[in-house]
Amino acid sequence: MKENVFDILMYLFEHYFHDAVESDPDRAQIEADLLDAGFTRSEIGKALTWIDELAQTRELPPGGDRLPATRVFTEDETHQLDTECRGFLMFLEQGGILTPTNREVAIDRLMALEDGDIDLDKLKWVVLMVLFSRPGQEEACAWMENLLFDNPNRLTH
Repeated sequence: MKENVFDILMYLFEHYFHDAVESDPDRAQIEADLLDAGFTRSEIGKALTWIDELAQTRELPPGGDRLPATRVFTEDETHQLDTECRGFLMFLEQGGILTPTNREVAIDRLMALEDGDIDLDKLKWVVLMVLFSRPGQEEACAWMENLLFDNPNRLTH
């Protein structure tokens, strides 16, 4: 099975994220469940580190200021995030879904995937995870959920 950190994050999001709001799940049990699901110990460690680093961002200020600014992407970021992904991040920020702080957290978490294959769907999921983890972002989180699950690109002829 060829899995990566993102696959584990998706598994955890589906099985634990909503419950984690109510209680603090046992890390050892989570690791055991992931091993039982067929993930490798190495990738599990990377995914849990990714989540720990995301959790540390909860202490950042919300960054609700809307001063006009241009985000310049680094060379590494432009290699990981194609034009469509960068444009979507800008769309989310201009639409008030992402604050500048949340945008930076999302970019940081995308880069931490070290995947090399970040598409728009992965970006949307990571943004949802970021918003879900940040206090006071319920409305933005609901908007992202609708965007992910309602899939406005489905056209019938």
